[in-house]
Amino acid sequence: MPLKRSKNSMIAGVCAGIAEWLNWDVTLVRVGYVIVSILSAAFPGILIYIILWIIMPPDSNNSMV
Repeated sequence: MPLKRSKNSMIAGVCAGIAEWLNWDVTLVRVGYVIVSILSAAFPGILIYIILWIIMPPDSNNSMV
């Protein structure tokens, strides 16, 4: 399964896409991302999120759930 942004998104689907790719719980990935971002003074975390938002392709599955 390739790494793609998820339709299960709060902002852009980056964390949900990573969670689906790793087969992890989405909430754990989101909470982990927030904790790592806060511990790194927030700016690098925001920058990485924006870069991932740009480079990760959107989910091409158009089925409505």
